[in-house]
Amino acid sequence: MVEIRSCGADIVAEGVPCLDLARTLDCGQAFRWTRTEDGRWHGVVRGQALTLSQEGERITFYETSRAVFDRIWAPYFDLDRSYPDMIACLCEDPVLARAVRTNRGIRILRQEPWEALCSFIISQNNNIPRIKGIIGRLCEYFGERASGGGSAFPAPERLAPLEPEDLAELRAGFRARYIIDAARKVSDGTAPLDGLDCIPIDEARARLMQITGVGIKVADCTLLYGAGRLEICPMDVWMKRVIAAFYPGGLPACTRGIEGVAQQYLFHYARTSGLLSAG
Repeated sequence: MVEIRSCGADIVAEGVPCLDLARTLDCGQAFRWTRTEDGRWHGVVRGQALTLSQEGERITFYETSRAVFDRIWAPYFDLDRSYPDMIACLCEDPVLARAVRTNRGIRILRQEPWEALCSFIISQNNNIPRIKGIIGRLCEYFGERASGGGSAFPAPERLAPLEPEDLAELRAGFRARYIIDAARKVSDGTAPLDGLDCIPIDEARARLMQITGVGIKVADCTLLYGAGRLEICPMDVWMKRVIAAFYPGGLPACTRGIEGVAQQYLFHYARTSGLLSAG
């Protein structure tokens, strides 16, 4: 049971299980978090800046109110979900058990759907430092001032009137055209983001794939990280290798309904363990 208490201007969450900030915030599912020199983490979510730190199962959210914590940070870190139960299910499979042991504490963040969509459009054929750079410049040039400092992620309505050449300073390359198309189709209701958390998966994918440059992988990443669809398992080169090597018949039954969580552990296990060659 997570205990939440106020400590001066800060909020402290005690007894948070299955959460390692470093592995969760720097694993390629979100791109606006940086580690400070003192070991804390700083980021901006839904227009709200935050610094936080971790000591074991104690997470300190600095200079935030209980109202903001309840509205933004508890949902973002998925604190109401029983991760120990999900991890116990995954560990019924021997490969997943090893993946969990070597990458303990990865959680799926509940991001804002538009930011997730735009971020994974930018992520195509890209590396994490460059993705972070493009997103940082996008927020700096077009985002509003965030509460607590820094820049918020720009709303689709802010970008929709622009042309791809207006994003030249981002150095996003071919992705600039995709960003503008996404902003326009989200803004005008062609590809609405409301309801992605509950409509049928095929319908949700089809809605997102109306956007230029959005294929099944970007759609699935948006649904997993931006709509909380834990049953989605985005497939990239690493996951294709994992499936071919260990699960040619598909992921095991213990992952049913939480395939996205399994994917996150398997992805990082494959990348960091040397188990599979990068080819």
